Amino acid sequence: MSGTVEFLRNGAVAEIVLRQPARRNAISAGMWRRIADITEGDELAGVSCVVVRGEGDCFSAGADITGFETGRAADTAGDYDDLVESTVRRVEALPMPVLAAISGPCIGAGASLACGCDLRLAGRSAYFAVPAAQLGLGYDPRGISRFRRVFGDVAARQILFTADRMPALRAYDIGAVSAIAADGEVLSDALALAERIASNAPLTLRAAKAALNEMTDRYQPSGTALAMAADADRSADYAEGRAAFAEKRRPRFRGV
Repeated sequence: MSGTVEFLRNGAVAEIVLRQPARRNAISAGMWRRIADITEGDELAGVSCVVVRGEGDCFSAGADITGFETGRAADTAGDYDDLVESTVRRVEALPMPVLAAISGPCIGAGASLACGCDLRLAGRSAYFAVPAAQLGLGYDPRGISRFRRVFGDVAARQILFTADRMPALRAYDIGAVSAIAADGEVLSDALALAERIASNAPLTLRAAKAALNEMTDRYQPSGTALAMAADADRSADYAEGRAAFAEKRRPRFRGV
């Protein structure tokens, strides 16, 4: 396996770090499997916000093409795409908010991972690109659907048809990126935002994310999302939040 994925945690905030600096954090099959393992294991218990980032000044150059001769040959491309898609869907399905901290290039499969996060914070010189048209690669339609949802129809067509870079500032203008940071402050700004999110009521965060995800898929909330919101309204955390607001102090949420 080439490259690694490290899991870091500080209280209620966790980081998933792509590490393959020699290949600009290109994501190997083994790295995708490690991300999937993190989403399915106990490491995220008690976490209220997750930050996904690349090591150093690059989010990800996309798929690790060193494995393309076998892992992305024509007869196995579907297996590779299934691995990427199933992993990104697991990230999307995490119950807590997930923030992508994007420095430098965010390309191809790396862009799909970033678009699977709830929010994206990017450095001023960061950019997105999907170079499939330059590679003769048939990009997974499921990933294309994700790009269309995040970037919008016209911008998704632009990056797919031209394979040009989309600067972070342009992505911010169209709402695909929620905040821009100075290049040297992407991680610190992302962790500060994650801490701010994690300071809020966990049940409310989870209920809101469940509702938003279901609206994305079905354009209306299901009974599950409505029940989760109702549970949050009846929770001790909601009572604590009201009390803290009245008393002008920081609330002490416990997730119950």
